[in-house]
Amino acid sequence: MNPGEMSSPRIGQVLLFFVFLGGALVCSETGRYAVAEEKEVGFIIGNVLKDIDLDVEDLAARRARVIFDDYKPYLQLDMQTGNLLLNEQLDREALCDLTEPCILAFQVLLENPLQFFRAELWVKDINDHTPTFLEKQILLKIPEGTLPGTSFQMDSAQDWDVGKNGIQNYTLSPNDHFHLKLQDGDGDGKYPELVLEQSLDREKESELNLILTALDGGTPPRSGTSLVQVLVLDVNDNSPEFEKTVYEVHVPENSPLNSLILKMSAADLDTGTNGEIHYSFYHVSRDIKKNFEIHPVSGEVRLKAALDFESIQSYTINIQAIDGGNRSGKTTLLVRVVDVNDNAPEILMTSLASAIPENSSTEMVVAVFSIRDQDSGENGRTVCSIQEDLPFFLMNTFKNFYTLVTEQPLDREQQEEYNITITVTDLGTPRLATQRTIRVQVSDVNDNAPAFSQPSYTLLVGENNSPALHIGSVSATDADAGSNAQLTYSLLPGPEPWPPQLPLASLVSINADNGQLFALRSLDFEAVRAFEFFVRAQDRGSPALSGQARVRVQVLDRNDNAPFVLYPLQNASAACSELVPRAAEAGYLVSKVVAVDGDAGQNAWLSFQLLKATEPGLFSVWAHNGEVRTARPLSERDAPKHRLLVLVRDNGEPPLSASVTLHVLLVDGFSQPFLPLPDAAAGAAPDDRLTVYLVVALACVSSLFLFSVLAFVAVRLCRRAGPAAGAGYPYPGLPDGPFPGQLLDASGAGTLSHSYRYEVCLAGVAGTNDFKILDPTIPSFFSQGAEM
Repeated sequence: MNPGEMSSPRIGQVLLFFVFLGGALVCSETGRYAVAEEKEVGFIIGNVLKDIDLDVEDLAARRARVIFDDYKPYLQLDMQTGNLLLNEQLDREALCDLTEPCILAFQVLLENPLQFFRAELWVKDINDHTPTFLEKQILLKIPEGTLPGTSFQMDSAQDWDVGKNGIQNYTLSPNDHFHLKLQDGDGDGKYPELVLEQSLDREKESELNLILTALDGGTPPRSGTSLVQVLVLDVNDNSPEFEKTVYEVHVPENSPLNSLILKMSAADLDTGTNGEIHYSFYHVSRDIKKNFEIHPVSGEVRLKAALDFESIQSYTINIQAIDGGNRSGKTTLLVRVVDVNDNAPEILMTSLASAIPENSSTEMVVAVFSIRDQDSGENGRTVCSIQEDLPFFLMNTFKNFYTLVTEQPLDREQQEEYNITITVTDLGTPRLATQRTIRVQVSDVNDNAPAFSQPSYTLLVGENNSPALHIGSVSATDADAGSNAQLTYSLLPGPEPWPPQLPLASLVSINADNGQLFALRSLDFEAVRAFEFFVRAQDRGSPALSGQARVRVQVLDRNDNAPFVLYPLQNASAACSELVPRAAEAGYLVSKVVAVDGDAGQNAWLSFQLLKATEPGLFSVWAHNGEVRTARPLSERDAPKHRLLVLVRDNGEPPLSASVTLHVLLVDGFSQPFLPLPDAAAGAAPDDRLTVYLVVALACVSSLFLFSVLAFVAVRLCRRAGPAAGAGYPYPGLPDGPFPGQLLDASGAGTLSHSYRYEVCLAGVAGTNDFKILDPTIPSFFSQGAEM
């Protein structure tokens, strides 16, 4: 930075005072350190361990750091050694201008617990600037009648160094008319004056050129020169005069450029060129020439650059009026800068917590910050606030220092992040405000148990499934986050596992990561129709939380069982034959095919069909109950033996079937007349009559078969004893000799095998004929379907 462009130092600096924050103490002593300007980065200026009475391990543990009053990082703290290191090269002139000594106040901040240590850094000056004159050529117009001993004030040179490195002496090039005299300025060092030693003679010498040299006191010394041009003028015995010796004006700092500050006016009693007045500044600082200008003829002083009350509050401007004879009059213009509210407040964050556990207690510190407003008075007073709908509040711990703390417990599941806008408003006119938004995240703790999407699940799976079949899924959610929301699924036995001989682990498994359920084996509806168990979802928090849901698996029936014929059995040693009297009418009940199906529902609905018969049209099978009846009255022309193939088919998809073969013998000789059964459409008899018929049928069947045996024996005897021709057999069409063995089973009654019994119920007119299988050896599994 060019020293001519550096801003003027502040006349005073306000040191920040820190107070107790959460048990923190402010050190009463002030540490002092010194460093020469322009030292390289990393230069060690001192060690803070002895000053703050800490061990080196405490620096990192308590998060020590360095904070300057202007919050610029001039120094950094080495956590390993406790050394204070330069963070950047320091320029004393840029930091403090001409102020001496150049002191930078800072604090060493310890956060845990909070403690402040005040210190000062003295930036020492080095001789790094050369004296310079604001004007490289100085013009002096001196009348030839000027008396010896008259002095002429010169503008002093500028040197940004201070102390002994500043300007110490001036010298003048050798000449016969002038010598140099140093005068003490008003707090601004010495300035040179030319003293006339002998009178000037314009006719002998009208112009003199002198070299004015400024020397500083550095080692080695530096110097700067300016040319002094002396013009010898005619005699001028009157000097310009101002009305006042001091003018004072007040100028707002937001005044526009080129604003008129004041119009200066001086009078000179001389005439001609000796009475022509020119206005100029004299012996003024660089800031004055930067911010103000004066018109040489009109004397109007105008604003050249923007004013800043926060940098400089007043300017003292020396103005001179020089006439044509180089006689001058002097006055002082005092410009008071009036403060306006042109600086918005600043928010300087000291400490900020990025995340807060949701189970934290109230009044937990979230952030520590300070507020600064460079304006003064009411313009510098501030009010700080945050949004009202947040669980946080501000505590004013010290002047312009605030602490943001929690007001109530937080819940991450309701809100996991807060955007807190800090608003700072000053009390100036107009009011200026600054906002800063900080983001505070609420970290999760495991305070929510997993919850299933529904309390119970019902899964359907068809029987005969392939092993490892995916049969469904369960799903649970956890309102927590991270590992607290990562779930693991497992199986738990139900209250009454079924069947008891099959453990749950052999029936179903679950994917621990996603809750998918798989059948481990092929299920059989006829063995296992349903079973229940529990699924547990457990998170990975500490401590772990869990939830349960009931799962019911229902096995769906498939048509995998063909109908099974209970009667007539097809694997007996002797074929079963049914006896039908030739006197039977249409609708006579010949037999009844009894079949069952191990499936359920429509897969177990059976239908019966006469697939093949020896004589088509003679017999028919009822499709729904399997009853075999005569389709028309029998005649003597019908064959005595008939073979019927009956098909039993279920209603599954695809349908399964079984077939059974019935042997029917047409016989004569039944004494009991058989009446044809009424049409099925006539309807069934009342339940009370059916009970009576069943009892009667049991007695009739026994009598009927006993009579048949006696009749067959009598016929056999008659054939042996009677004439061979002309005698009619009671059973025409039957061969001579005994009955074939398949027509009679002496081990039982009737034409059924010895393992079954049945009753034949006969009734007249409106009666109903039916039969029922009665045998205690039939399993109870079929008891409900045995009655037909």
